[in-house]
Amino acid sequence: MPNKIIMKTPIAELDGDEMTRILWGLIKEMLILPRVDLKTEYFDLGIENREATGDQVTHDAAQAIARLGVGVKCATITSNTARQREYKLSKLHPSPNATIRAALDGTVFRRPINVSRIRPTVSTWKEPIVIGRHAYGDIYRGAEMIIPGPGTVELVYRDLQGREERRMVADMKEPGIVMGIHNLDDSIRNFARACFLYALDEKLPIWFAAKDTISQTYDGRFKDLFEEVYQQEFKERCDEAGLSYYYTLIDDAVARVMKHQGGFLWACKNYDGDVMSDMIASAAGSLAMMTSVLVSPQGVFEYEAAHGTVQQHYYRWQKGEKTSTNPVALIFAWTGALAKRGELDGTPDLVAFARTLRDASLSTIEEGNMTGDLANLSNPRPEKVLNSWEFLEKVKEKL
Repeated sequence: MPNKIIMKTPIAELDGDEMTRILWGLIKEMLILPRVDLKTEYFDLGIENREATGDQVTHDAAQAIARLGVGVKCATITSNTARQREYKLSKLHPSPNATIRAALDGTVFRRPINVSRIRPTVSTWKEPIVIGRHAYGDIYRGAEMIIPGPGTVELVYRDLQGREERRMVADMKEPGIVMGIHNLDDSIRNFARACFLYALDEKLPIWFAAKDTISQTYDGRFKDLFEEVYQQEFKERCDEAGLSYYYTLIDDAVARVMKHQGGFLWACKNYDGDVMSDMIASAAGSLAMMTSVLVSPQGVFEYEAAHGTVQQHYYRWQKGEKTSTNPVALIFAWTGALAKRGELDGTPDLVAFARTLRDASLSTIEEGNMTGDLANLSNPRPEKVLNSWEFLEKVKEKL
């Protein structure tokens, strides 16, 4: 083996849970470590370690990403009551993704990984549809309460001088539930800036969709600030580049996108982007065929897989089965992070390696070597469905 490719600066490596954790180690062992003198600051974001550290490890990881400028993250469990019982957790820990996104105040860009053998479910789509997801606030930093019986629920704002403003939420006639959510003007403006900068870099027209007809204050604020940033900072640049900006209601956007040819950036609020990116990924082929990168206003980048931890495959792996779990999104998280590290550090060999690994993964699929999720969609269908280990061996040979 020739000398390994040198890295100047480490990246923050955030390990994860279940089947994706198994694949994470395999990708490093089989594809990266033999060729790259890999430098990382390692953080174990597995659910057991988050429990053991009181979730401090997640905050430490976010600080490391900000300090190093680049991070790469495996998929992690977001705890619910079933997971709390399964892993004997002392409490429901917050989503690691939400914690990191809030700490970096970034925008998540998700883009389908297209291969010619996998035709989109939506026949009109000819070009990728990129989701730009605001990554701060809304329900991901919401305060929730079970209301035990009749009473009133109010929003209360108290300024630093003690003056109060109140707004009735509900006159509860019976038990129920309530949630309070928030966002910040600067975060919304940064979200808009990130979307316009990404669109200009990728030469994509921009949509922004919300529901200001119903949420006239909350969603209306998003709409107004997005328009303000566009008019004051980006309209001239977009006009020069021939790129349009278009606002529409989120339900109208969903209807339009099903008849559109693609090739645009769809900017969404936090929850909308969460849902719509999964819809785009699934309709484009597979949740495991989607890139995801968090970009902060300070130019910090965190690459991750857009899918979950593949829980059921993990249970089968625990029984000794070699599952046909698609590792492509995990590979692309690594290639994105390594390429960005190389760009920032001025190490073209690292950039070239990352791009070669990415291309090797795609050409492996194009040649008919793929896992079960893609084999079911492939035209023509491959002669053999590969398990994850076999697929990675094929990528290794191609690399």
